Amino acid sequence: MSHPPRTERDRRALWRSPLRGPWLTSVFGLVLLFGIPVLFVTGLLSYAAYNPDLSPVNDKTPDKGLLGFYLFSWPTDPSWLYRVTQGVHVTLGVVLVPVLLAKLWSVIPKLFAWPPVRSLGHALERLSLLLLVGGGLFEFATGVLNVQLDYIFPGSFYPLHFYGAWIFMGALVVHVALRLPLMVRTLRSRELRAELRTRTSDTRPEPPDETGLVSPRPAAPTMSRRGALAMVGTGSFALLVVTAGQSIGGPLRTSALLAPHGREPGRGPNGFQINKTTVAVGIRARDIGPDWRLVVRGAAGHETVLTRERLLRLENHGAALPIACVEGWSTADQRWEGVRLADLAALVGHADRPPRVLVESVQRHGSFRSVVLSEHQVRDPRSLLALKVNGADLSPDHGYPARVIVPGAPGVHNTKWVGRLTFGGTA
Repeated sequence: MSHPPRTERDRRALWRSPLRGPWLTSVFGLVLLFGIPVLFVTGLLSYAAYNPDLSPVNDKTPDKGLLGFYLFSWPTDPSWLYRVTQGVHVTLGVVLVPVLLAKLWSVIPKLFAWPPVRSLGHALERLSLLLLVGGGLFEFATGVLNVQLDYIFPGSFYPLHFYGAWIFMGALVVHVALRLPLMVRTLRSRELRAELRTRTSDTRPEPPDETGLVSPRPAAPTMSRRGALAMVGTGSFALLVVTAGQSIGGPLRTSALLAPHGREPGRGPNGFQINKTTVAVGIRARDIGPDWRLVVRGAAGHETVLTRERLLRLENHGAALPIACVEGWSTADQRWEGVRLADLAALVGHADRPPRVLVESVQRHGSFRSVVLSEHQVRDPRSLLALKVNGADLSPDHGYPARVIVPGAPGVHNTKWVGRLTFGGTA
């Protein structure tokens, strides 16, 4: 910046790749133009699944204002809905990382334009690019770190990712409105099939145009555009292979190298994925030992206190339901057994139309110690206070003595180590 090139041509000559040009940039941009809106929509659906309008304990972004205009009550049918939407969100986000990096590589000369600002209109365009590039890198970086449960960034992931997504999408809309006509003309100027047949020795730079991406003094090609597209595509496919298994499950789970590994507690009925262990959240043996009691509160001050033995003597029901988490991993259907939430509501005066319920864990620190479930979640006959899984007692890490399991709900809403249920409560 202190010794800029003398002329615009000199500046552009610093970037010598013969592949860089508006056509290759447009191809990468087209892929992102289809993929990023899917990420945005599935991300919004994930936020809606947390039911933030139900209660402050569900809402991790209380200052969202108009950004929550679309929120709706998350359904319990189909029970695999959150597993699919969040699996698509995380897997697609990881798969698009090579495409995003290739797109940034293809336009890097524009980021070092000189002078940096030439007019008010140019300043606004540069600002939108700053928000676009910065927002894109921020969203993809925090998303990948969240998948790895590696929270090295300051603050909570949920508001950072939520507000960052709106900023990024706003900048993307502006960018697309400005560049879409040029992208369409550029894509039509060269035939993809012909480019995929062109060898490295026959690769030629694109004709110079107003984009300023084509180098005036290109180096000899060391790779064809076909090779560049294949390299990016191979990278995306490799990431698909090492990511998708965390959502699909089954034998593919072992190939999910980017999933949080080391969190499957052995084999047997309780041998499936967990995020929080008793040690990690400070659960003591006496918190879930013989003295554990479940307090159930309801209308007009009704309250009952239940031991685990008494819960087992109540009418128990079963439901085959998965667990799916915001990090993108999910389990296959597990066979849960326990008492229906609606039946527990009836014990405290809500026999006809059970209301929402505030679920509180004996966990004393960490996030999601409590959650509010909606009326239709409580009334679904598959919504259980689970006592067993796959024919065995819950293990401590899976929530013994009792945990909530609700069809279609995010994993963190299936509260473990439940100590209190307040029907009609909102916290």
